[in-house]
Amino acid sequence: MRLVMNEPVERMDRPYARRWWALLVLCLSLLIIVMANTALTVAAPDMTRDLGLSSADLQWVIDGYTVPYAALMLLLGAIGDKYSRRGALLLGLTVFGAGSVFGYLADSSATVIAARAVMGVGAAMIMPATLSLLAASFPRAERAKAITVWTATSGVAIAAGPLVAGALLEDHGWTSTFLINVPVAALAIVGALVLVPPSKAAKHGRIDYVGGLLSVAWIGALVYMIIEGPHFGWHAKAITAAVVAGAGLLAFVVWELRHPRPVLDVRRFADRGFAGSNLAVALFFLAVFGAFYYLTQHLQFVLGYSALDTGLRMLPLAGAVFVGSALTGFLTPRVGMKWTVTAGMVGGTAALALLTQVDASSSYGDFVAPLVVLGLAIGLALSPATDAIMGAFPESELGVGGAVNDTSIELGGSLGIAILGSLLATSYSDHLTDATTGSRLPASALSTAQDSVGAGYTVAQGIGEQARQAAAQAARATDPQQAAQLKAQAEQLAGGARQMADAVGSSFSDAVAHTSLVGAVVLGVGTLLVAVLLPNRKRAERAEEPAVETTDKELVGNR
Repeated sequence: MRLVMNEPVERMDRPYARRWWALLVLCLSLLIIVMANTALTVAAPDMTRDLGLSSADLQWVIDGYTVPYAALMLLLGAIGDKYSRRGALLLGLTVFGAGSVFGYLADSSATVIAARAVMGVGAAMIMPATLSLLAASFPRAERAKAITVWTATSGVAIAAGPLVAGALLEDHGWTSTFLINVPVAALAIVGALVLVPPSKAAKHGRIDYVGGLLSVAWIGALVYMIIEGPHFGWHAKAITAAVVAGAGLLAFVVWELRHPRPVLDVRRFADRGFAGSNLAVALFFLAVFGAFYYLTQHLQFVLGYSALDTGLRMLPLAGAVFVGSALTGFLTPRVGMKWTVTAGMVGGTAALALLTQVDASSSYGDFVAPLVVLGLAIGLALSPATDAIMGAFPESELGVGGAVNDTSIELGGSLGIAILGSLLATSYSDHLTDATTGSRLPASALSTAQDSVGAGYTVAQGIGEQARQAAAQAARATDPQQAAQLKAQAEQLAGGARQMADAVGSSFSDAVAHTSLVGAVVLGVGTLLVAVLLPNRKRAERAEEPAVETTDKELVGNR
């Protein structure tokens, strides 16, 4: 047996024998690029303290990864189709690993953001390559099962990121959350060379680079606008990005409609099944990433769990994803993808609705049911939607198909964090103002506390420290009258610290409930739209038949 797998999958006269082992490598590659985002949610407090990050710095540490990741996927997916899908995977893993080393060595906000951007470029190569290699390696009859495993991996990575990061932070600094990617990327590179067969489109004309660059411009500008506007205000930067995104999208659509070999045939979005599946993926990740954003903060700051404890308490989500994925494999062939996807979105809406009951007295037990329901919903909805998106593309465009699916994920996730995150911040600030009305808290301290839940608890801790200092001075005072005054001051400050901490916790809990209500309404309305768009089972089967026949003819002709 050859050490390096060199036989292209397109030349094989039967399904690739080690395709399930190859899937393991593809899932490992997917795992680290999803965990790179979710792990950061628990590493962020330590990073903020060590580097003195402002809220704006921290936001761009998170989103410096997202902008190149979302913007480049479509173009890089097309390049992988033409030249080498496995080559795109290997190069992406190398770039991702190099960016992780850069992040490990970073000592300022600028270098951390730059490292995250490099990792985002690597992820933009990896993500579409994993799906295109999966689709090329598996026969159509097995593809849905393989995509179910791929989707389950994505769901598990959402929960595994905080767990792994939390375990590392017990004994190591935040930089360890970057360095852990390096051995995993190296293992994935070796596995890809040994187990994943090369693949590229047998018939692929010249790449539509103009369309590809236009896609980079409008998607990048759109994601930038989504991040900049809600978080930092609709100033010149956000408005300029909005104009560039709108003009770029219009130019992209016009160019693609006229080009004989477009990088993405935008006419596909006229198909109800294709449009509905992309909408389902985007809306679902809007809800999932938005909810994950504030759930991890609530567990860490309000309930006081460590990074590791927070990761452990997200495990019900991961386990439920596996169960939901198994149900998908059983239900979709029997009832059709429309009902499976719709059921998953209804479950996601229900999970957010359950979170509207969160208040200051809520314990971890109140979060278990929403996490389980959300995990089941992820497993139910995403696999069939992804399968439908990939099934809409011929063999020559599998990388583009993977990029379209993954771009929907990233746009949805960016919208979720931006919209729900901005709403959370506004709601928390308003509730905190109400909760501290009548207190003698200085305006500057209130303004600081309104910045974030972490800042709020820092202000409370600062007041508590003043109380301890006053108590210590009282203990050292020789004048009884002065000692009594200092003791009274210490007691007043200690009471103020407790009141401030209670106000921060209750305000954030109320903000979580309010934000979850809005998220539930958005996802609920989206569920109705998706249910209308997705075709019934018989209509979907009739629509798929010509595409399958065309693909089969292409494959026979290529051999």
